[in-house]
Amino acid sequence: MNNPTVLEVVTPSFSPLYQQIKALILQSLKAGKWKPGEPIPSEMDLAARFRVSQGTVRKAIDELASENLVVRRQGKGTFVATHAEHQVQYRFLKLVPDVGDTDAEGPAQRTIVDCKRQRASADVARALALRTGDSVLKVRRVLAYAGIPTILEDLWLPGTPFKGLTAERLRASRGPMYALFETEFGVHMVRAKEKIRAVLPDALQSKLLDVPAGMPLLSVERVAHTYNDAPMELRRGLYRTDTHHYRNELG
Repeated sequence: MNNPTVLEVVTPSFSPLYQQIKALILQSLKAGKWKPGEPIPSEMDLAARFRVSQGTVRKAIDELASENLVVRRQGKGTFVATHAEHQVQYRFLKLVPDVGDTDAEGPAQRTIVDCKRQRASADVARALALRTGDSVLKVRRVLAYAGIPTILEDLWLPGTPFKGLTAERLRASRGPMYALFETEFGVHMVRAKEKIRAVLPDALQSKLLDVPAGMPLLSVERVAHTYNDAPMELRRGLYRTDTHHYRNELG
């Protein structure tokens, strides 16, 4: 009897063929076969590998590109998306200045307030698919624009994948935090869910953002996922909106 193809072994036969190819490419991305920023094989090579038409591969890659998992470059090929690239850096940061744009404003000035290991509370464990009491890393930082503190963020990361992450390493990093996660820890954030509400800051939050205690802030709670919908970060941010606004593009 002939050996089954990779396609038959890994994916269910009831899926559309291009979805099966997409799943196989995602498996390779998750396994780190192609690193962020690196090219993936050509459509022709993938078609030969999976024994399907080039059009089927193209449709699979089109979906991956629309989900910002890969990036097409005219005349160069298709590359694994990386948060080191400008168009990906701001995928999850929706706060923009009232006047001008993010490019004109430039990158935020980042201050790491704290970075420590702790036990996951019930709500943090639930968000990160951990058990209550599991080890997590909590990071607090302030992002400032033109010297004005604008965003206060608390982040919780599962302890095992981010073993060795310290405040010193975060302060030494000059690029986006998610790019550091990719290069140093092999964790690539590909999708996020957010909850948004208006809140009043407590005394410490008011001090860190240099705002009056009664000034309303925008609270954004985000859970970021890596491949296969694995939650890898819980982030709770407080945003000043006196000079910035939260912008989301729909459709």
